[in-house]
Amino acid sequence: MRAVRILLCNDDGIDGPGLTLLADVARAVSDDVWIVAPERKWTAASHQISFDRDLALTQRTERVYACSGAPADCVIAAITIVCAGQPPDLVLSGINDKRNVGEDAAYSGTIAIAREATFHGIPAIALSRSTRWTDAPAEVAALRRLLTAWWHSREMWARDAHWLAATLPDRLPARIAVAHAAHDKIGGATDVIERSDARIVYRLRRGRPGLASPGDENGLLQAGAISVVRQGWRDFAPLPEDVTDRWTAALADDEPLA
Repeated sequence: MRAVRILLCNDDGIDGPGLTLLADVARAVSDDVWIVAPERKWTAASHQISFDRDLALTQRTERVYACSGAPADCVIAAITIVCAGQPPDLVLSGINDKRNVGEDAAYSGTIAIAREATFHGIPAIALSRSTRWTDAPAEVAALRRLLTAWWHSREMWARDAHWLAATLPDRLPARIAVAHAAHDKIGGATDVIERSDARIVYRLRRGRPGLASPGDENGLLQAGAISVVRQGWRDFAPLPEDVTDRWTAALADDEPLA
């Protein structure tokens, strides 16, 4: 039986310390680990992919490639070029050097990597942490056990068009808890740098309000737990059945809707 093929990507760049650590952990689970990661850091890149320009893959070492494109480009390149013919069995994204919670599901390049993997039918896990990683043996061992457990229990969480988003607390090992999504938007304010009659120069201010509630991602992290959310892109909120009738009637009626 062949070893599980694991693909690692991130949005902090190929030299990011979180990626280096995650690679060491993944290699304890499988000897068939590949890395395709951006040449540079991409913050809040979301799910950008690069059409209409040439991209390049540069081999750093065996099974390790730097990509000139965005985080989601790395997944596509890995599946269609680097691992063509034998796609990965699992995609790991991260470990991001900041927490990815709440609205970050839309902004984060780390999350976009996992989402892109599910577009191709591949199970994926996006990992983030608020604090910098160390090579403390207890933490590395805990992450190895966790990754092994995730892989061997994949029939319980791997679902079409869904992935796991795990945010790690300051210390490991820690208990694991299923969270509901927080509401803690990053970048919700601006600072005006220069203003004239015709032009305003401003900068988006980085920061969070620090909102937390019991059972959400931030609340669990504050309690020292590993926060896990199964996210997805195919779950849509149904509309009331009669709303389209109202819209259709409005198209045929000159009177405005009440």
